[in-house]
Amino acid sequence: MKLRTILTAAALALAGFSQATAAALEKTSITLGVGGKPLFYYLPLTLAERLGYFQEQGLTVEINDFGGGAKALQALIGGSVDAVTGAYEHTIRMQAKQQDIRAVIELGRYPGIVLAVRKDKAETIRSAADLKGATIGVTAPGSSTHIFVQYLMAKAGLGTDDASFIGVGGGPSAVAAIQQGQVDAIAHLDPVISKLEALDAIKVLVDTRTAEGTKAVFGGTNPAAVLYLKKDFIDANPNTVQALVNAFAKTLRWLEKATPEQVAAAVPEEYWLGDKDLYIKAFVATRPIYSVDGDIDPASMKSTLDLLTVTDPSFDAKAIDLGKTFDGSFLKKVPAQ
Repeated sequence: MKLRTILTAAALALAGFSQATAAALEKTSITLGVGGKPLFYYLPLTLAERLGYFQEQGLTVEINDFGGGAKALQALIGGSVDAVTGAYEHTIRMQAKQQDIRAVIELGRYPGIVLAVRKDKAETIRSAADLKGATIGVTAPGSSTHIFVQYLMAKAGLGTDDASFIGVGGGPSAVAAIQQGQVDAIAHLDPVISKLEALDAIKVLVDTRTAEGTKAVFGGTNPAAVLYLKKDFIDANPNTVQALVNAFAKTLRWLEKATPEQVAAAVPEEYWLGDKDLYIKAFVATRPIYSVDGDIDPASMKSTLDLLTVTDPSFDAKAIDLGKTFDGSFLKKVPAQ
């Protein structure tokens, strides 16, 4: 009976804490946009949802999954979502357009994007320099996968419009695009890439799922997925933003220690693309991409700015204040575990 009394008291205390937390929030219901939720790029979002960490912070989070990161960004600018888990580079691009969008926690420190060519095109497309005239599948035009290929092409001496780009979405539609010959090459993420490798349908040309692969492309780390919001929303809802950051920070800590089997068990079965063992294998290959502390250092910010200036020579890098693309103040207030 004593143990039951203690457990009941603890549960009531936790409930009271949650209610107190919720009462302090400016908004308890949040609409969050993402472009391809089943992809490993956004795994921390799915885990925060499935592990109950949003609810623990007193938040009800409605997730809208769009065809790609660019569409999720458009939803934020248009006001149909409050926040986005998307590529850090969008905060820089929007600043150039006089839109104050700021990241508050890094979820991925490496892009995790892979450029691969359809197997029957492997003899003619051996590197980014051979992509001229090719049709390339990306998650969505304007998304990080699209910009990534443009960056590789520009570094190889090609124009960013020397190839055709098709949005193939995520999951089964991306796999089908290669299998049905709709595209010659694809820039995508896991589990799509691992599924295509298992089907022996592609040959990998560039791989940023590891520190080594990312350094080979960018010369160092390169921030990937982040949680970003409009500056005016952050200013008006600091407690709500803190709750979101708390939930994602706890997720990153869980992810750092979780086994591949625990991760697979935590996500919806449809994320496995019909093969749980393959999903686990893909997670192992992708695991290094996730941020450990959620912070973004100045060198990594500069790396992303360089990516944008290479893909768009007209981009005015001098007009960008990188210090206004990331607000690390909420990370400093995350409760210790």
